[in-house]
Amino acid sequence: MTRIVNQFSKWLGAIDWDAFWGNVISIGIRIAILVVLYFIIKYAGRKIIRSFFKKYRANQAVSNGRADTLEGLTNNVFGYVLFFTFAILILQNFMNVTAIIAGAGVMSLAIAFGAQGLVSDVVTGFFILLERQLDVGDSITIDAVNGIVENLGLRTTQVRDFDGTLHFIPNRQIMIVSNHSRGNMRVLVDVAVSPTADTEKAMRIINDVCQAMKEHNKNIVETPVVLGVESSDGANMIIRVVGKAVNGEQLNVKRDLLKEIRTALIAGGIELPLPTVVTTPQTT
Repeated sequence: MTRIVNQFSKWLGAIDWDAFWGNVISIGIRIAILVVLYFIIKYAGRKIIRSFFKKYRANQAVSNGRADTLEGLTNNVFGYVLFFTFAILILQNFMNVTAIIAGAGVMSLAIAFGAQGLVSDVVTGFFILLERQLDVGDSITIDAVNGIVENLGLRTTQVRDFDGTLHFIPNRQIMIVSNHSRGNMRVLVDVAVSPTADTEKAMRIINDVCQAMKEHNKNIVETPVVLGVESSDGANMIIRVVGKAVNGEQLNVKRDLLKEIRTALIAGGIELPLPTVVTTPQTT
């Protein structure tokens, strides 16, 4: 035990403490400067990107969603490049990073296999962007996920569900995308009237409402057309109406049509089906 203590003391005595603490202070100062520079460049870079895309939106015929997508992706790439650059600069204060990377050999191969998923995410994300499959703000369906695209990044796509849940989907897992924000949307309205109602009169009233709605509702792209009786049973007769609305406004147009059609049918003396009352037996 005494021998070990003596050897340890001898080792400590051989250390040039002035040089040691000088190196520690020097490295600490360099790292502190790098960290400060990192945050300054990050802040300035994001501000420049924001300013550039603000001018880009004003000068180019491009949708806000597309501009937001490109801005988000640019920030994403800038953030990754900046982080890894400064990480290497900091590591170089402790080791020869270039020599380690050059001589990694088997380790590099293992890392390459492990990074296959990352590469696949990046490549898939690039083609999603290139083909304009998605833009920020689009209403989409990916597998079982429905919602609004909040961010399209290098690795993941972020989709906000209608209940507020934020889904992070790896780009390589995006196989089929249903984009509900491209082009005008079809509006399908089924109007229920009584089976004993005057069908021809009801259809004329509905058609008049559709014509009037087209004149006054800017979200209706094509005048809704009354297709006729879709189905009938003992309680209801369904008259189907089809039209086209501005993307994103189809639900509002459908509600407005139903409201106006119902009001006009009642005013025209068309009998509507009575609401069904379900009675649950009491148990004692």
